Amino acid sequence: MGYRRAFFYPPLLFACSSAKAKATRGQRMKKQGLIPQAFSLAPKLQRKNTSEKKLQCLAWVLISFIYKMTLTLILVSACSPSVVKHIRHSEVFNGNFTGFYLYDPGKQKILADINGKRYFTPASNTKIFTFYTGLKVLGDLVPALKYVIRDDSLIIWGTGDPSFLHPDLTESPVFDFLVNIDKSVYLSFSNFYDKSFGPGWAWDDYMYAYQPEKSSFPVYGNMVQVEKKKDTTGLWVTPRTFKKFLTPVYDFQPFPSVKRNESDNLLYYVPPDDTLSFNRYIPFKYNPELIRELLEDTLLRKITVVNKLPDKEAVTLYGIPSDSVFKRMMQVSDNFIAEQVMLMCAGILSDSLNTRIAIKYSKDSLLADLPDEPVWVDGSGLSRYNLFTPRSIVALWEKIYETVPEERLFNLLAAGGRSGSLKNWYMSDPPYIFGKTGTLRNNHCLSGFLKTKKGNLLIFSFMNNNYNNTSVNIKREMEIILWEIHEKY
Repeated sequence: MGYRRAFFYPPLLFACSSAKAKATRGQRMKKQGLIPQAFSLAPKLQRKNTSEKKLQCLAWVLISFIYKMTLTLILVSACSPSVVKHIRHSEVFNGNFTGFYLYDPGKQKILADINGKRYFTPASNTKIFTFYTGLKVLGDLVPALKYVIRDDSLIIWGTGDPSFLHPDLTESPVFDFLVNIDKSVYLSFSNFYDKSFGPGWAWDDYMYAYQPEKSSFPVYGNMVQVEKKKDTTGLWVTPRTFKKFLTPVYDFQPFPSVKRNESDNLLYYVPPDDTLSFNRYIPFKYNPELIRELLEDTLLRKITVVNKLPDKEAVTLYGIPSDSVFKRMMQVSDNFIAEQVMLMCAGILSDSLNTRIAIKYSKDSLLADLPDEPVWVDGSGLSRYNLFTPRSIVALWEKIYETVPEERLFNLLAAGGRSGSLKNWYMSDPPYIFGKTGTLRNNHCLSGFLKTKKGNLLIFSFMNNNYNNTSVNIKREMEIILWEIHEKY
């Protein structure tokens, strides 16, 4: 007990003013029991010669230095021990591979680090990397299409812009441009040098809305909507071109409301009961002839598909604000839009639409200063080949924060209790969590910004892989921990 009290006695740090002063102070402290006999050096200074007195002063300076350094370390980690202990001893996280990295950008201090340098499957936290690449490459407006006019002909190439006739994005100027131009329209797909699916995607997820095919000229989000309203017998299909692909089946159950063939666009359905209702979005099998047919039906004009490489004299028609695309991608975690963002970036960096081009540029030119090199293969995070570390994600968020003003940035992100994938979690008014979730089976991550009760802004990455638990339990435990930081730091 004596040592502890002596160590935290502040006047001890400056006890070298004079031998007499040190002797008096040392005697007083010893009588009061504030320092042990081992540290009661001051009284003996009176009996030392001058050289010995100097050595004693140096000893006190050394003690003061050790005190200051230790106290600094204690203050830096003041908020983290309870959080780290909670995570390490959590029954919910028991058996998980969990990483947590907490950073104070104002003080430039690491507040907590659990497996911060280990690689994790990020799921849709991959979109943070896509977001930063888009911010740096796209500019204020997305490139909607490229075109060149030759006499009475208009030749167009897609840029990967996902907004044309997309049900959840603002209207693209492409529609009016193609309807009103007094030229014969020719559409080329020859600048697309990618595959419909990314590396490592689940091949049997082809008919689920979270995995539409990538393409150079998307229409309707590359999905067909099939809706059945209650107390009716018919199905409503958008775009209506797909109505001819509907095929009723009667011979087996159970069956999804609508199912698509893997290799074509035949849509099978069991004629539903009048009391049943559903609304499904199903990715369609992309091919040039289908797109030509969809465009002719929508624009009410003839479209001819040609195989022509992009022209160096082609002009870019710009479309909707980039923030409209980013907001949809970051808040509701739209995989299709994320993939198309990377294709648009590739088209600006080169004359070819290929995700690998944008990833290579971003890693080499934008992300070379991250603590750990990203293992990055797609724009959305659907692939389990992606691997990032928590500390690199935090470093990337800091780069984003330095690039985008806070008000604009937080408006683009999901906010706890308010919007997107965080609407039903991290409830608070005002919100204290702004960020990006990422979920695959047995994996859930959340990275972003945390505003504390005292007004401090922290950056964090919370990554959970390989859990044999429900994602709800994982999220609840994460919510408890992040709320504790919000309240105490």
